[in-house]
Amino acid sequence: MPGPGSAQRWAAAAGRWGCRLLALLLLVPGPGGASEITFELPDNAKQCFYEDITQGTKCTLEFQVITGGHYDVDCRLEDPDGNVLYKEMKKQYDSFTFTASKNGTYKFCFSNEFSTFTHKTVYFDFQVGEDPPLFPSENRVSALTQMESACVSIHEALKSVIDYQTHFRLREAQGRSRAEDLNTRVAYWSVGEALILLVVSIGQVFLLKSFFSDKRTTTTRVGS
Repeated sequence: MPGPGSAQRWAAAAGRWGCRLLALLLLVPGPGGASEITFELPDNAKQCFYEDITQGTKCTLEFQVITGGHYDVDCRLEDPDGNVLYKEMKKQYDSFTFTASKNGTYKFCFSNEFSTFTHKTVYFDFQVGEDPPLFPSENRVSALTQMESACVSIHEALKSVIDYQTHFRLREAQGRSRAEDLNTRVAYWSVGEALILLVVSIGQVFLLKSFFSDKRTTTTRVGS
């Protein structure tokens, strides 16, 4: 029969695993709160998105161009009355945080109208408001239990890990795009060098052949 020490160890292990499972379940995104989209923006095109926001809500817009051209895009953010809150031209990436001053539909647009033939791939993350508390007791004056505090810490750490993974994936995609573009240019340059070398070689062959070819001269007598 197990003693009190064994029972305590089993209880502690069960608490740790329960905390981990709870934190993982709480990481599942719920409706609203944040929007992450990766889309293709054709040349001479403009793409707009709309979000209904309540007054006093803190929002953050973060975007990055993954592929295409010089990896830049125009971005513009407007409030429900059409006032410009944020405007940047030919930015590769940026982040903007604001607090909604009124209720209504906010609009933010990405423009590639300055490009005539290059498509862009754009990623953006639009966060609206703060995440809801994991436990109802977080909003109370009373302190959290040890298990609740551990779950909150794990939840925050895993959110940071997700953010880092997202940025690393974007950098990896951008680096892969640049590597593929460089590989294509090197391939074209190699083909061009091969063609030039072939033309020069053929020209040298004909030039050397002309040096050793027999030149026959004909003499014409003019009668008196």
